[in-house]
Amino acid sequence: MIDSISPIKARLRSDLRRLLKQIGPEERTEASRRLCLRLPQTDVWLKAGRIFLFAPIVTEPDIWPLAELAIAQHKVVALPRFKSSEPGYEAARIDNVRHDLALGHGGIREPAPACRAWPLNELDLVLVPALGLDPGGHRLGRGKGYYDRLLAATSGVKCGIVFDSQVLPAIPAAPHDIKLDCILTPTRWFVC
Repeated sequence: MIDSISPIKARLRSDLRRLLKQIGPEERTEASRRLCLRLPQTDVWLKAGRIFLFAPIVTEPDIWPLAELAIAQHKVVALPRFKSSEPGYEAARIDNVRHDLALGHGGIREPAPACRAWPLNELDLVLVPALGLDPGGHRLGRGKGYYDRLLAATSGVKCGIVFDSQVLPAIPAAPHDIKLDCILTPTRWFVC
């Protein structure tokens, strides 16, 4: 089964990467702003004391203002930090978005080595990037399985954060693919 869906996923990844490059800076900024306004109004955010965010790359929604908001609201904030020994990601806590970060794997901001690791099973809300999602909670990642391994160890609500155009009718899933609990876009909220 996995062999039969791999080419479909590869084609979807290519199509979605092309689509994301077509989103202009103004549209990206406005959509990101709307996401950052909507998420703190959801029950999953309001109930969460420990939040796992991601440092967005240029084609992802810029949810970075939520890190500062969560810290100001006295929530525990953790981000992925790449572990080359496994390889994969762990969660590490940050207390200051200006001082606790370093450039990590692939040039992505991540907690500095001095930041302590945070147990994945002690997170209330996990914000998840994706190339594509479907309303059933299936996620199309970048293809290396790093986030699936990380999500398998988390016990919190898993919430996909994407632009509206990244929500597809269906995404093929393999047994190791971890489903999300909900999805937030600039204009929609899905409970999966």
